Formats: sequence, structure tokens, C-alpha cells
Amino acid sequence: MRVPRGVPSIDGGRPLPDVTEASPELLAVGGTMTVERLLEAYGKGIFPWSVNPVTWWSPDPRAIFDLKTVHIPRRLRSLVKSHPYRVSFDEAFEQVMHACADVPRAQEETWITPGFLAAYAELHRAGYAHSIELWRGNELVAGVYGVAIGGLFAGESMFHRETNASKLALILLQERLIQSGYVLFDTQMVTEVTEMLGAHEIPRKKYMERLQEALHVSAKWPSSKGGLEV
Repeated sequence: MRVPRGVPSIDGGRPLPDVTEASPELLAVGGTMTVERLLEAYGKGIFPWSVNPVTWWSPDPRAIFDLKTVHIPRRLRSLVKSHPYRVSFDEAFEQVMHACADVPRAQEETWITPGFLAAYAELHRAGYAHSIELWRGNELVAGVYGVAIGGLFAGESMFHRETNASKLALILLQERLIQSGYVLFDTQMVTEVTEMLGAHEIPRKKYMERLQEALHVSAKWPSSKGGLEV
């Protein structure tokens, strides 16, 4: 992508800039997506959105789910109550990412390039990137992946191979995040699907305040073991 002139470079190990009220949405360019850099970024309310070069973003406003109650549309309530899927967590993280990369999009290319796949797989191995999966038998039919730090879950992407399966995955994920002590579910931007399920925008200043609170919360990622309350 073409980067506007004047965007600062973070090559050479320079830190990402802090997000202020006057900050542009595109904050910096360059560097590499190491585990340490990605943790720095999410802890500052920033995420990468392209490779070659890496670009670092902080949208204003920012979209979130409120992890107090889960909004379930009337037409999905019976599916949530009695669905045909096995639900798991972190059983197929890289499969979920690859499936998300293959989702047809309005733009010509997905941002989930091989560089992203490698970087987030490493983040997963370090214990910070996670997924929820829905299975019909041995077939993976839907999933969501993202980054968890403290009481923050930053959703990155989702996919489905059966009608409404990704919506169900988002609903079940929200329920389990609440049970596990998470307080902030960042969705970056509102889409038609996330808005249907209760996502809404807040000013970036308010998001940064909530992020700082979330980073001081101790939450534990849900496990597939021990029985699922979903």
C-alpha cells in the first residue's frame, strides 16, 4: 500500500508512538511483527494492517462489544440454545487463521498474508493469540481469532462455512469471555455482522481509558477441557 508522507518510521527498533487525541489513525510504518512488537502495539491501542511495509493503526472511533451482557438477536436464540456443533478453544488456531485468509473480500487481497500468518502463529505459541472453533464432526465450520492481554480480547477476523455459524461463534465467545473475567472486546471497526450482535463505536479517547483498565485485569483464556458451559 502507499503510505502517506510524514508517517513516522519505527525501523531500527524505535518504539511505537503513544496514541493521543491528536494522533492520526495511521500512526507509524515499518518494523517487524515480532511477539514483543505486537504486545507493545496492542497494549498501546494499535494494531498492524499490512505487510511490506508493516503499517500500524489506531482508528477513531473504535468499535467494541460491551462485555456486560451479550446481545442475541431473536432469530438466533434457538440456535444458541440448541446448536449442532462441538465448541473448542485453541484446538486449531492456525486452521482458523488460514480459513479467515481465504474468505472472499470486497478488496482485491486479504491483509492476512503469509507474514501475518507467521507472526500471529508465533504470538499464539507465546500464549497471547487465541481462537474459538466450531466443528461438525471433524470438519471446522466456523472460527474467530484474536489477541488476549490481561482483560482485553482484540478480535482480528472470523469465517464460516455454514449459515450463521460465525455469528454463533461470536456469541459463544462473548459468553465465555465474560465467564473468564475479560472486560473489553475490541472489534476495531463495526461491520454488518458485529453491529447485529451489539458492537458499537466509542471515541478513541474512551477506548484508551478502557484499555488501560483492561490491561490491569487478570483473565484466563477459556479451555476446551473441563466441560463447556455454552
